[in-house]
Amino acid sequence: MSELPLKGVRIIAVEQYGAGPFASMYLADLGAEVIKIENPKIGGDISRHTGPYFLGKNDSYFFQTFNSNKKSFTLNLKSEQGQEVFAKLVASSDAVLNNLRGDQPDKLGLTYQALKAVNPKIVCAHLSAYGRDNDRATWPGYDYLMQAEAGFMHLTGEPGSPPARFGLSMVDFMTGVTTSLGLTAALFGALKTGVGRDVDVSLFDVALHQLTYPATWYLNEDHVTERAPRSAHPSTVPCQLFKTSDGWIFIMAMTEKFWQALVDEIDDQQLRAEQFATVALRRDCRDQLTEILDGLLSKQTTAQWLERLNGKLPVAPVYDLPQALNNPYLRETGAIQKVPHSQNPDMEVVANPIRLNGQRLQSKACVTLGENTEELLADVGFNQDEIKELQQQSVV
Repeated sequence: MSELPLKGVRIIAVEQYGAGPFASMYLADLGAEVIKIENPKIGGDISRHTGPYFLGKNDSYFFQTFNSNKKSFTLNLKSEQGQEVFAKLVASSDAVLNNLRGDQPDKLGLTYQALKAVNPKIVCAHLSAYGRDNDRATWPGYDYLMQAEAGFMHLTGEPGSPPARFGLSMVDFMTGVTTSLGLTAALFGALKTGVGRDVDVSLFDVALHQLTYPATWYLNEDHVTERAPRSAHPSTVPCQLFKTSDGWIFIMAMTEKFWQALVDEIDDQQLRAEQFATVALRRDCRDQLTEILDGLLSKQTTAQWLERLNGKLPVAPVYDLPQALNNPYLRETGAIQKVPHSQNPDMEVVANPIRLNGQRLQSKACVTLGENTEELLADVGFNQDEIKELQQQSVV
């Protein structure tokens, strides 16, 4: 692959667990030198110790999922000497990213106000639960809490069932991607002006923003979007799960063109009835149309329907996790990558979805805890005696 677009950009990441590491991993995959600051007193990022599957001491598959292509630098930021070391790193860096509680960046000197004297072009990105400028700044917070309060759980699941969360921590991941975008935009601004800034993104704000059109409908028309059976779209019909002879298929006839393609392929007069002639009529007759389609689609297997419908309208099989990851399409498109690790030379991960000039970004396993500490200390001007002293005093 040709030179990656963020090559030469140095980013310090004071991060742990999911959302922050997910953000900085995108930047590292795109070529940035991401220096992961890890507290030596607690064994580094907590996700190094998150099971159930481990890769030797201070490493796990969970940790590797979020930390490809990064360097590890052990540093106690709460010590005076640690702050001095940090300042030297900042002087040679382009950005500092953290995903700490909202009141912590000020206390640890991670803000633009604290660092601009060291480096006026530094960009300081803050990913927190609720932000840094309100009564909740001191509150800890996680993805599931955001799904609960922002209304996601109200919208997820079958009607009449208890509130349900997504199967994955999508608020964490979306907040990570949003933070990486905000940081990159601020880097672009600093490149033009020579002046950095703070960038703030919170889990709660991102979750709320993801309410999108149901929020707009409610704010302007008092319309309350409710759950629909079969994970159906709130307004477009048919767009939901349907039964086949051996399982389920998801069909999304989102346009009149796709509806006609479905009708033509199934070729049953029931679907050509006047009561299903328009989007509005089909929405009013959702239950009746679902019953008819269930009866017709149940005559063949999911695989048979996919063979008939693929490429003609949007359809997909409903897979469990093993089926999803054993799908041959993933290997054909390079969506699964081998990332050799010292404890597992055949370790595999899901590839970054970004492609440059048609090529997948390459992943490299994250290094052992503190593996890059000495080389980075030397890079910012510490000699061997000074490095030894910092180690003896547990600063690094």
